[in-house]
Amino acid sequence: MRIGALIDIDKPLDQVVEQVGGLARQGFASAWAVQIFGYDALTLLATVGAQVPGIGLGTGVVPVYSRHPQVMAQQALTVQAASGGRLTLGIGMSHQVVVEGLWGLSYERPARYLREYLAALLPMLRGEVVDSHGEVVTSVTYAPLEVPGAEPPPVMIAALGPVLLKLAGQVATGTVTWMTGIKTIEEHVAPTITAAAREAGRPAPRVGVSLPVTVTSDPDRARERIDKAFAIYPTLPSYKAMLDREGASAPSDVAIIGSEQEVTSKLSRLADAGATDFVASIVGGDDERAATQEVLASTV
Repeated sequence: MRIGALIDIDKPLDQVVEQVGGLARQGFASAWAVQIFGYDALTLLATVGAQVPGIGLGTGVVPVYSRHPQVMAQQALTVQAASGGRLTLGIGMSHQVVVEGLWGLSYERPARYLREYLAALLPMLRGEVVDSHGEVVTSVTYAPLEVPGAEPPPVMIAALGPVLLKLAGQVATGTVTWMTGIKTIEEHVAPTITAAAREAGRPAPRVGVSLPVTVTSDPDRARERIDKAFAIYPTLPSYKAMLDREGASAPSDVAIIGSEQEVTSKLSRLADAGATDFVASIVGGDDERAATQEVLASTV
């Protein structure tokens, strides 16, 4: 299981570059940028990738509704050119409250939207000319997108439910999850996407798992901190469904918390459950964060 970490997107750009450089020196496989209400994730990774060698880069994840497939493809290929081909492009649907409430767009039949989106995005990334006219997504290029030296990046979908997991297995490199516990990865996510890939004659998919993690001697305090920091997620339907599957009621119930031995044991369980990539959201005070990063680096 490859070990990566989320980038601290609340820091100034020079500190972000420093953080990713530190992860690279410690041997982390990847650094991932989320797309929320700050940095643009792909622009950030192009900037970081041009300055920090030797570490994979990922988006976890960029919402598809906010970018036409051609724009997404051009940005992703630009990151590939800037980073020497180290991008994993994670994309997702976002949430109805964002797409409709903040952007004023329709969230009707999101699986249909993503299927049509991928029908245009994936061939564009491969340098093909696209003439795609779906019910809700139209994408036309008159010539291949030309970004010299840029290879098509692997594409991972933020898929949690069975419909999107099957779609990810059929056409994408894999899935990247958030707020989804070890039991649910083992019993639902990994087997569903793997079966879909097998039926489609595709290679075994990557199963990326991102969770809060803290190495600590005060687990109660860590749980309180995690539940406060991630309080919104149990209110979002897709994540609540994953918590319900796990038998969890709060983010701390699926977080990886405890001593060095307890954390490494849970990571081992996660790998056994079918995860191919772990992306740590490192949470805690300065000492806890440093200890957590050291433990994660020791498992690389």
